[in-house]
Amino acid sequence: MKATVAVNPTARDFLMAARNRGREQLQDILQIGELTGCIARLAHMLQRERGASNIWLCSQGRLFAAERVLCIQEVDNELALLRQAIAEPDYLPGSALFVSLACALHYLEQLPKLRTQITAQQIQPLNAMEQFNITLRHLLSIVPETSNVVDDTGVARALAALFSFMQGKELAGQERAIGALGFMQGEFSDTLRQQLVDRIDSQQHCFDAFCSMVDMPLRQQFLTCAEPCRETEQLRRIACTRLPTADEPQRALRWFALLTTRIDALKEVEDALIEAVMAQAQQALGQVLQQTEPGESEIARWVAGHGRHDTDRYFDRHLLPLVRQQAQQLEAMAQQLASLKATLEERKVIDQAKALLIRHQGYSEEQAWQTLRKMAMNQNKRMVDVASAMVSVADIWQIPTRG
Repeated sequence: MKATVAVNPTARDFLMAARNRGREQLQDILQIGELTGCIARLAHMLQRERGASNIWLCSQGRLFAAERVLCIQEVDNELALLRQAIAEPDYLPGSALFVSLACALHYLEQLPKLRTQITAQQIQPLNAMEQFNITLRHLLSIVPETSNVVDDTGVARALAALFSFMQGKELAGQERAIGALGFMQGEFSDTLRQQLVDRIDSQQHCFDAFCSMVDMPLRQQFLTCAEPCRETEQLRRIACTRLPTADEPQRALRWFALLTTRIDALKEVEDALIEAVMAQAQQALGQVLQQTEPGESEIARWVAGHGRHDTDRYFDRHLLPLVRQQAQQLEAMAQQLASLKATLEERKVIDQAKALLIRHQGYSEEQAWQTLRKMAMNQNKRMVDVASAMVSVADIWQIPTRG
């Protein structure tokens, strides 16, 4: 709806037009809150389907068949509700949001094909997981676009907290899927282990951002019911530190159950956050509706006060895009850090193997390096794998020290 003012507009005309526009925006936000709830429920069920599909694929269809069917039904039900929510999109702001919706719907429309591949076991678990990840990433990207017309600082902050939390919850869902995959396979490859570390680190950054933007009751609810339990932390250490593994299917199922309990608790916090957005919008709308016709002195005070708080208003207005950008940067930094850690650990193992050759064979550092390199080439292995094997039997090496 276009704002209208008088033929010869005055300050009062534009102030009243601003109030009318603000009222319309807040009324739209109430509808957008309902849309966000639909997105959150659909994402939650997609996260469950992703995890169940991983276990089903890794077990060659022996485990989680019934659970997977139930997840598919619930995803389809939530998708139908989402389509109803966007059937008449006049309340949705900006073309960017329409683009986000189009992208999300495109990947959601690929779900039947993906499910067929999974049922026929014609796709690897890691590839199936990545397709779910892409779909969820586009689905969640709709949320920050809803803030493009939000001028109320309280609503903008509530939306920013919600988006940070939804990002963290999705990373927790990816952690569940990656861990289930590794435990079912009986090993965590370097790539899978690094992905797990990335998700653990990145979700914590998102939850820290969420905690910085919400009041104590919501923060306390999160800290009380959604933090990882001790058993989850123990399984994390097993997955991330190459500790011996055993009884893999049972451990995978236990991992999945523990992470599902945690993610369900996160969903309760997420629902409370959505309610907080709606409550903030309702409160702001009520304040707008109670405003009376402004006099000259009120206009003067409003203009003066608006000028003093321009910087704060600008910051709060653009808080959500900043949070989204920060989340992307933090995830990239976490991946780089995990890669650096892995490189340093590999270098440490190679140096230990070189020290053994120097001590027991009397090699120079260059000779030790070349020996490891040649062994790796002859065995068609990475140098770090050869070095690791050498270090693992260091205590029983019987190579005499050269005099």
